[in-house]
Amino acid sequence: MRISTGSLGLDNILRGGLPPNRVYLLEGAPGSGKTTLALRYLLEGVGEGERVLYVTLSETSEELQAVAESHGWSLDGIDLFELASANEVLGEGREQSVLHSWELELGGTVRLIQEKVDEVQPTRIVFDSLSEMRLLAQDPLRYRRQVLALKQFFAGRNITVVLVDDLTGEHGQRDAHLHSLCHGVITLERLTLEFGAARRRLQVQKLRGVNFVAGFHDFTIQQGGLEVYPRLIAAEHHAPFAGEPTPSGVPELDRLLAGGPLRGTTTLVSGPAGAGKTTLTLQYVHAACERGESAALFQFDERIGTLLVRAAAMGIDLQKHIDSGALTISQIDPAEVSPGQFAWMIRREVTERSVRIVVIDSLSGYVAAMPQEQQLILQVHELLSYLNQQGLVTFLINPQSGLVGSMATGLLNISYVADAVILIRFFEAEGRVRKAISVIKNRGGAHEDTIRELRIDSGGIRIGQPLTNFRGVMTGTPEYAGEPNPLMEPRVVES
Repeated sequence: MRISTGSLGLDNILRGGLPPNRVYLLEGAPGSGKTTLALRYLLEGVGEGERVLYVTLSETSEELQAVAESHGWSLDGIDLFELASANEVLGEGREQSVLHSWELELGGTVRLIQEKVDEVQPTRIVFDSLSEMRLLAQDPLRYRRQVLALKQFFAGRNITVVLVDDLTGEHGQRDAHLHSLCHGVITLERLTLEFGAARRRLQVQKLRGVNFVAGFHDFTIQQGGLEVYPRLIAAEHHAPFAGEPTPSGVPELDRLLAGGPLRGTTTLVSGPAGAGKTTLTLQYVHAACERGESAALFQFDERIGTLLVRAAAMGIDLQKHIDSGALTISQIDPAEVSPGQFAWMIRREVTERSVRIVVIDSLSGYVAAMPQEQQLILQVHELLSYLNQQGLVTFLINPQSGLVGSMATGLLNISYVADAVILIRFFEAEGRVRKAISVIKNRGGAHEDTIRELRIDSGGIRIGQPLTNFRGVMTGTPEYAGEPNPLMEPRVVES
């Protein structure tokens, strides 16, 4: 049997929730979200018809009420014990005692808490926070003895206890003694980046007798509580390889990849700015939606309005697919969205909408969301492995630096990330700048090794005949030196 923490994501990390009738430690620096999670944990108990108790030694009832109102919650049903209650009982004259004041304060406060527990007989308790007990104890040994005495007091009473520690003692370090006393430890962290919003993440340090999802998990504080994004583990979502080609609706383009990218693979479209990378992927998205499949486009760079107008000018009507629900386009701000949250957004599209095509535009925006390169490679690999195992066709757009670019493919090892690579280049012929398209890799099967001309106009995408007689292909700025016959001319518009 497990009890819910009130956060679906955290329950998933804990493989169903917390084992009941144990003592847990919730630790984190001020502002990391401890009070929000603790209140949501108690409200979950109220919703189950349980008696719950919030012991607050650091915040007043008015401050807790303000936190609850910010989330649209009501504290009705939560029994509250605050330090002010202890002051009223212990009296204001205790400072004049011949005994040390902390001996009266700590012992008296703990006695009142125990009496409140016996009176309410709750099944869930939050003790906020242990830093106040440290101040009352004055002595580390006395503090540890008192925490142990509290644990022994709660034992056998069928109470699930959450102790909150804000890490203001012990020089800001985690208390190893507390870790050893508690059945489980959950750590919340708040990270301030050089630019953008603060990032938050949590980690289950330990949970005795339970197989939980280890490592860091991103989360955000939203109205209604903590939105936790469990770390994506592709191996837990294994499915048979699909392997069917995905056509684009343009026969010449499909022939480049022997029918199209295979389901369960990732295709990277690489090229300089303005070469037509996004338009190429939109052709696949449009064709999938026309077949009745669902697709999702995650846009880091271009505004959605601009994208729709540009696609419509090339004969690709995305708006009708958005209106029908077949296509969703999400604008991603890398300064605001953490990598874990982004992976969870994609996973939700797969599980809730059963999308068959995912486009990430572009990798440079994804890099901005996760500046540590090594972690980026691991994150991308895990995400793409998950999408591949779900049988999706994934497109990654990789903008190369400069107008004409170079043969370099950027920060990522393409062989490690992508199953197929489509390369778009600019080339010069007869005094004009043209575009060439070629497939340089396809793990899924055969592909053309030719270079063909790519032309994009109001009628959509056109793929020309194979071109030969290029000079400087490996330099990144090829020049066509062959006959002009294979080159495409503008479409003839009938009046």
